Amino acid sequence: MSMTVLRTQLAGVARRPARLLLTGLAVLVASFVVFATVLAQQITERTMLANLSGTPEQAAFVVGGDATPTGRDLTRIRALPGVAEAVGRFQTSVQLGAATSSPYLEVTADPGAGPLALTRVVAGRFPQAPHEIAVTPRTVDRLGLPVGAVVSARTGPDAAPIGLTVTGVVEAAYDFGAQAYAREDTVVALSPAGPGGRIEVRLADGAAATEVRQRIQAALDAAPRPADSRVPGVTAGADVRAEEAQRELDEITTIFALVGMFVAIAVAAAALVAASTFRIVFAQRTRQLALLRAVGAGRGGISRALAAEGALTGLAAGAVGVLAALAVGHGVPPVLGWFGVQVSGPGVPWDAALLVVGGAALVTVGAVLAPAYSAARVAPLAALRAAQAAPARTGIGTARLVGGLVPAAGAVLAALLVVSRLPGRDTDDYDRNPLLLGIVASGTLLFLALMLLGPLLVRPLLRVVGWPLRRLGPVGRLAVGGIGGAPRRAAAISTVVALGVTLIAGVLVGSASVQALVDREMALAVPADYEVTAGEQPIAAAVVDEVRARTELAHVTAYRRLGELRVDGDRANTYDANDLDLAALPTLGGLDVASGSLADAGAGRVVLSGHVAEALGKRAGDQLTLTRGDRTVQVRVAAVLPGWVPLFSALVADPADLDRLGAPAGYSGILADAAVAGEDGRTAGQQALRRIGDGAGGLGLAVLADEGDEQQSLLDALLGIALGLVGLTVLIAVVGVGTTTALSVVERAGESGMLRAVGLSRAGLRIMLTTESALYGVLGATLGLLLGVPYAWLAVRALGIGAPVALPVLPLVGVFAALVVCTALAGMLPARRASRVSPVAALGTGD
Repeated sequence: MSMTVLRTQLAGVARRPARLLLTGLAVLVASFVVFATVLAQQITERTMLANLSGTPEQAAFVVGGDATPTGRDLTRIRALPGVAEAVGRFQTSVQLGAATSSPYLEVTADPGAGPLALTRVVAGRFPQAPHEIAVTPRTVDRLGLPVGAVVSARTGPDAAPIGLTVTGVVEAAYDFGAQAYAREDTVVALSPAGPGGRIEVRLADGAAATEVRQRIQAALDAAPRPADSRVPGVTAGADVRAEEAQRELDEITTIFALVGMFVAIAVAAAALVAASTFRIVFAQRTRQLALLRAVGAGRGGISRALAAEGALTGLAAGAVGVLAALAVGHGVPPVLGWFGVQVSGPGVPWDAALLVVGGAALVTVGAVLAPAYSAARVAPLAALRAAQAAPARTGIGTARLVGGLVPAAGAVLAALLVVSRLPGRDTDDYDRNPLLLGIVASGTLLFLALMLLGPLLVRPLLRVVGWPLRRLGPVGRLAVGGIGGAPRRAAAISTVVALGVTLIAGVLVGSASVQALVDREMALAVPADYEVTAGEQPIAAAVVDEVRARTELAHVTAYRRLGELRVDGDRANTYDANDLDLAALPTLGGLDVASGSLADAGAGRVVLSGHVAEALGKRAGDQLTLTRGDRTVQVRVAAVLPGWVPLFSALVADPADLDRLGAPAGYSGILADAAVAGEDGRTAGQQALRRIGDGAGGLGLAVLADEGDEQQSLLDALLGIALGLVGLTVLIAVVGVGTTTALSVVERAGESGMLRAVGLSRAGLRIMLTTESALYGVLGATLGLLLGVPYAWLAVRALGIGAPVALPVLPLVGVFAALVVCTALAGMLPARRASRVSPVAALGTGD
């Protein structure tokens, strides 16, 4: 009888392939995501191995290691049989100009053409004679070195100047605005103490690699060297490339490990959606299952047949998902190539493909077990009922209630334990991992409780979020009633949506908090685009006036530093202060304060570092006694910052207070921003400051904005990756909403026909069903925000990095609105199909 039941169920699946597609759609998307992740990792690793190594592909050997080879070593290696080419990849740096503020230029040897070249000429020509250099595009702008320019370079403070002629502009792997390339003899001439670097060797056609390597090592061993120098080693080029790429791959491996965690969450979400979908499908077949029971089929046979149906669905969905991922993965490289982006193609990892398909089947079987067991318990008498589906259950049993309350209590206790152990300002001995694990455990338990207790929460929550819809008329009331009439279904789908929204809310709050921390730290360390200093020498007021007069610069402010301060008689420590005008630089206007207000700073009122305030037991409004030598000044604390004050001083004081403490008249430094945003504006400002520095002498210039740009780019990239990953869960949730709505339309065909028969228009039915879909998003997004924001706050505090908890209201509102729109769109197609069915046909729908 079991085989008969199985054949009956599988025959039904074959007759209705659309139902198979709908039940397995979430699993299909999850399979696509999992296998696409595998292919993405392959593409990334292969591209990095091919392009991110600093060693050319044709370099068979690299000579160097712990010892730097010499020019004589290079000459001997070139003369060896089997060596087609040997390049000295020597490096040195020179200072352009005689002033101490003059910039440095990094010069690297390169052949300029051929298999071992790392550069490509884009303007002019590559150096062909001694004392010729080619520079990178950013170096042209930053240092003002166009083709044809002649610059004076020094290899040391007392060295004679050497004239270098710029013959070309080249593209290279790195361009930080101070890179040049030249012939080997030029680099050697610019290195009085000997250049650093290595030698790269290309084999001649047909040469035996082992023999050539032995000859190279023998030549190195036989070369005369100083007694205290070591002999350079010979390493296979493939090993060097792999080691260089591995350093980057280690970071990629960490990133994809994080990706794997989010993919696992997406798979769990797909399992929840699949379970809900199977529950709907089996409910629609209540009469069919009851007839099987009536003719002798046992519960076990029906359960096994339904589980087999789930396995078939999982296999089909997994196979389609894998094939779709393969098509996309192999199509991405050529498409990117059309836009000038070269990436390596993936392989065909059959083992991973089989694991994904098998995993899809297992996940689907796991998702179908509970609905199958519940459906198999249908009574044979149900076959005599007119309805084709069993009425939706609105409550939960005692066992499920208790099973939900236990993890809920565990989640609350775990969260309270984490709160009780949150760190203070001193995090030297703090270990964040136990607390972060506690947060993950609490969140997992809470979502388990939400899955079990969800049907009890749907109706109370629906009363709140559905109130505006009820006020809109009958269609709104019908939509709210449709969701409330099947709370288990609504809870299952809303839980998946809530999971995705919780993750997104956590990422948004976390990223906003980290962004606030980065903004604070960058304002403290990099308060402006440029900083001009003169070492221990003071900067004259005339230089400050000259900087302020330059139209390429804005927000110019000078400051003084004063060290060896005693605060409140503290004999154990000395502190330093500066008189930076906090209102003069835009970046400092957004500094967050632990207490007090920056607006209160002024004569007799200081801004104090949080670290110093904690050590001294001070807060805003308290009085401080500043002592330096025999001078004493009484001040009051206007504000306390969470960490250090700008320029990493202990406090910021008014210039008049520093004068009373004996500060010199000359300035310690000048801060300024570029007047025009962007690379061109920053370059113009840098050149203007260099001209002033060359005229004044003894000034040093630091471009602080480049460091800020790198940190901001990294933060933006991490945020994009994180949002993309958590978006996978939301995608599966939206698919679940569309599937649920489509199956619900079939299940409620009679109800739809009745509504049409009593006067509801096609547009009204379509709006009602679309609104129901949107309500899944409203319920899930509401739950997600209610859970995500507190957990994000807890995680930010548990990190122990001193980040202020920021609440990005507009992005969170945008996420809420986007989820509602997406879930509404997911239900539009099924709603449109339902509205096209005539009332007579809908009322006559049977099993």
